[in-house]
Amino acid sequence: MIDIFFDETVYELVKRHPKIKDIMVEAGFGNITMPGMLQSAGRVMTIGKGALMKGIDIEEIKVLFERHGFSLKEKQE
Repeated sequence: MIDIFFDETVYELVKRHPKIKDIMVEAGFGNITMPGMLQSAGRVMTIGKGALMKGIDIEEIKVLFERHGFSLKEKQE
């Protein structure tokens, strides 16, 4: 499992692990594919903030990421 953290921006995560973009789309964050969205909103948006805004259950997101080999952690130490 690859550890990723809720306090990292979507931009940072996708930059390091490009397949996260596809996982985000699968989780319900389809607007990440819109031109410029990753470079603009993605620089301030985290998975946790996005889940709150879209009303997506964070536990479902954790399970989805785990199926793809990522472990979502609360905070970086």
